[in-house]
Amino acid sequence: MSLRHEVLGLPGHDNALWLTVDSGHDTARLLFDCGDGCLAGKSFAEIQSLDGLFFSHLHMDHVGGFDSFFRCVFDRRGRGNHIWGPPDTARILEHRFQGFLWNLYEELEGSWLVTDIGTDVVRTSRFELHEGFSIAHPAGEEPFTGTLLVREGFSIETMHLDHRTASMGYRVREPARVNVDEARLAAAGLRPGPWMKALKDLAAGETGETIDVDGRTLSLDALRRDLLRETPGASIAYLTDFRLSEEALPAVAAWLAGTTTLVCESSYRHADADVAIRHRHMTTRLTATLAREAGVGALELIHLSDRYSGEEWLAMLAEAREVFPSATFPPHWRIAPTRRDPPSPE
Repeated sequence: MSLRHEVLGLPGHDNALWLTVDSGHDTARLLFDCGDGCLAGKSFAEIQSLDGLFFSHLHMDHVGGFDSFFRCVFDRRGRGNHIWGPPDTARILEHRFQGFLWNLYEELEGSWLVTDIGTDVVRTSRFELHEGFSIAHPAGEEPFTGTLLVREGFSIETMHLDHRTASMGYRVREPARVNVDEARLAAAGLRPGPWMKALKDLAAGETGETIDVDGRTLSLDALRRDLLRETPGASIAYLTDFRLSEEALPAVAAWLAGTTTLVCESSYRHADADVAIRHRHMTTRLTATLAREAGVGALELIHLSDRYSGEEWLAMLAEAREVFPSATFPPHWRIAPTRRDPPSPE
């Protein structure tokens, strides 16, 4: 299993997250938000390969690049076209779908699903290219459970955050891994062999079955308890454009607990906390505090306000590292101290 992520866009500009999930049997490519210019470095074939688009919310800096995405895939067949987002996503995207002249569409095919993630109900609408995307067909609803998708090799969970409107936080998880503890195997005097596949395939719960290992008849239940070790799979969370109050911090931190990598907005310096609160955004130290309280493995800061640049971005990173020492910017940003020339001699 493998999770590979790439932050799209530059500091002070629109950002998005491109995520590749390799299960060993299949590869899924997911896009979180679609701001202006975020797909500029992606080829037509890469965009065609996307399996899903997930919006945090529909403010223009998160949807401004949607036309570029839609132009590549509006008539795509053979691969699901599915978009998820907060309530009102289907209504807003219906206008985007119809923002073009469709007069040569009757023979074309392309079916689109758009899912509104409510706090109680998850509701999906279907739009058809051969209808000029003119009808929002009801396509089912189900209770909100916090889990959007479960696929081979990964699942996607979501949480409603406060941006004076719903802003969706997303987390992609690989399933837990079950491995044989080699030290315990050796201590039991057992040699590795084909019999270990049956051990791993054994369903949870007592079965009473036995297995022959090197001429010894052993209980599969006991072997499973003694030898198998379960470790959590990797996970990555994407959170942007939200206000984290003191009251909300414990719940969000608990939801993120143990996340491998947190990609999170850090729009403002801590000295500008009043501006951050007014606009329902995060500060560097607050983002780092969330990462620390959640016990995440790594923190990547994105969505920096364009009021800052250069040395101030470095100061923002330093502020975050005072609370969460391993905080970083996306590596391709290459933010480094500005070179200062030595003073001229008098």
